[in-house]
Amino acid sequence: MSSREPAFAPGTFTWIAGIEDTCVYPPARFAMAPLDEHRLTGHDDAWRADLDHVRDLGASALRYGVDWPRVHVAPGVFDWSVLDERLPYAAGLGLTVIADLVHYGTPTWLEDAFADPGYPDAVAAFAAAFAARYAGVVDHVTPLNEPITTASFAGLRGVWPPALHGWEGWTRVVLGIASGIQRSVTAMRAVHPGVRIVHVEASSLFSAGPGAPAGLVSEAALLNDLGTVPTDLVLGRVTPDHRSHDWLVRHGAGPAALAALVDGAVAIDLLGVNYYPDLSPRTLVATPDGTVQHTHDRWASGLQESLRSFGDRYGLPMLVTETSTEGDDDRRSAWARDSVEAVRSVVADGVDVRGWTWWPVFDFVDWSYASGGRNVEEFELSDDVVTARSASAAKEPYLRRMGLIRLEETADGTLRRVPTGAAAAYAALAGGAMSAVTPHQ
Repeated sequence: MSSREPAFAPGTFTWIAGIEDTCVYPPARFAMAPLDEHRLTGHDDAWRADLDHVRDLGASALRYGVDWPRVHVAPGVFDWSVLDERLPYAAGLGLTVIADLVHYGTPTWLEDAFADPGYPDAVAAFAAAFAARYAGVVDHVTPLNEPITTASFAGLRGVWPPALHGWEGWTRVVLGIASGIQRSVTAMRAVHPGVRIVHVEASSLFSAGPGAPAGLVSEAALLNDLGTVPTDLVLGRVTPDHRSHDWLVRHGAGPAALAALVDGAVAIDLLGVNYYPDLSPRTLVATPDGTVQHTHDRWASGLQESLRSFGDRYGLPMLVTETSTEGDDDRRSAWARDSVEAVRSVVADGVDVRGWTWWPVFDFVDWSYASGGRNVEEFELSDDVVTARSASAAKEPYLRRMGLIRLEETADGTLRRVPTGAAAAYAALAGGAMSAVTPHQ
């Protein structure tokens, strides 16, 4: 596998890195603080050194968020000043940038976020303006990261704007997202025909466990089916004979809206698959308060299953666009090696995977930080973790140790960058020169 060939060409393999870029700015009526990882992790101040780190790791491509809520300041009004510095700098380092247009958040002037009637037009306008401005600098674009996760947090469980609840809320958000992606792709190709679309979705690996009641088995099957619905909608596959069509109609989707998504079908160039060995696989457990999800570690077998499943369903060239694991250096280093070996194994079997991403390069601040320590995940966390986070105003208890480079909070609240053994493991795989012992400030 070589990282010296053109990025993502057939028969090549590209080493990719990703900088965590969740960017959710709620309208004033929402009881949550902004969740802006570029600010929370100090990337806004250390961006040059951070991008240098990516180059030093040996990555030749970078997934990078472009902070839509911060850039699209009003309808038709854009502030490109930050991106005008960062994107050419990254390209100048020899990195192929995959721009992450929407990472869970919308501008605050879209009152109902992904459910706002103006959302598809707004995101398409942003996408077109971005593609036209940065053509030749950034030619790979992800219209929206993880539709299935966005729908869960914004539509099903009421965590992020528009804070809808239930499967009707989920359906409403998914339809808005799918329309927005279609409109964005069409708008970008109109102004930049050479743009390449990297559609990124999370793995759905639900099970009910041995001996589970029939109801849990059916629920797991439903969740696995729904994991494919956003992508099927974007590709125009949800016709009346699709297995989820009638379910969507029962939960609020109008047949005309579904038909419009069939008519608006777009093609995508690369399919990104996100998988975390200890987070993506979920077992459903029945409790007196309803079904809860328990994570369980499937290590590399889950990654292989996910890649094979996406490959069989869509027949598209793929990238692993997010993977990592939380833990000490030995665990993260082992995952870097084992996950790459898992990808090599499926490639040897004929699955078309053209790149692998460690995400995030740096530790990041847990999403519960914006909610005062309240657990916002789809799965349960231990009481000890929730208590430690909610009892502290510091970032340290919230730092998720998933990065190749460790963030250490100093007395003045800044976050120092310290490369780890996992960085050395990545660099050994990708041919980089990152040291595991010398802090690179």
